[in-house]
Amino acid sequence: MDHFSCRSSFLILILVVLLMTSRGVMGATFTFVNKCDYTVWPGILANAGSPRLESTGFELPKDTSRSFQAPTGWSGRFWARTGCNFDDSESGSCLTGDCGSGQVECNGLGAAPPATLAEFTLGSGGQDFYDVSLVDGYNLPMLVEGSGGSGMCASTGCSTDLNRECPPELRVGNGDACKSACEAFGSPEYCCSGAFNTPATCKPSVYSQMFKAACPRSYSYAYDDATSTFTCTGADYTVTFCPSSPSQKSSSYSTPMTAATTTPGEVSALCITLVEMLDGSLCFSVNSLQIRGLSVGA
Repeated sequence: MDHFSCRSSFLILILVVLLMTSRGVMGATFTFVNKCDYTVWPGILANAGSPRLESTGFELPKDTSRSFQAPTGWSGRFWARTGCNFDDSESGSCLTGDCGSGQVECNGLGAAPPATLAEFTLGSGGQDFYDVSLVDGYNLPMLVEGSGGSGMCASTGCSTDLNRECPPELRVGNGDACKSACEAFGSPEYCCSGAFNTPATCKPSVYSQMFKAACPRSYSYAYDDATSTFTCTGADYTVTFCPSSPSQKSSSYSTPMTAATTTPGEVSALCITLVEMLDGSLCFSVNSLQIRGLSVGA
């Protein structure tokens, strides 16, 4: 090999190393896209020990997007606030997902439930881990998609409008959001706390099963790990609020869900019509609600 070829090979090697190092430092680009028919105010909360990103909260009008860089090792969560009212000094509050800062920036504060959450850990063991969680309830549809990475890199989220089908006992306002059973009732079996704080003792409730049927790839309760956590290596991520709803397939079916135990006034069975969507998610409508001592038809 002549001197020129050797030098060229060396320069290419340096370039490759620099690119790999740069990708490791950069971590990932997060792009937030608002396809809702209204403005949302995304919130960003870094976990303890993770650096703060460029913003902790911002306004995102409909049909717009905004991107942020996050370093390898960053972990935290994203959500969208809705029904916000901020003045010219950016002071105010939001109807759902409010972080309690009194400002557009959340400044290290998290979302008040109910709120749909996207959770990320970048570069752990060489992989990114991510999920969309309904454990703290739901306030709007959300989709997470990876691009440019290797591995499974599956999209995840909840494209179904759960607010339209939320049971009355979980409903917030006029269908502004849908609470988790834990928030609505506060009992240990719903919150996976106390004697129910292990995967063996905390089982899916009729409510978490309802969420899971509608959004099979989202976390429906605290120990719903097996079908809800996804991995990718070296990807950038797009978080879309109110992703476009795909056309419905013609097939549909009904399934009853029965809770193992009930207390007076508790839902004991829920009959739901599920319509399979093109992206594999399931859209549902409540046909009947059975409550101890009361049966309600839709």
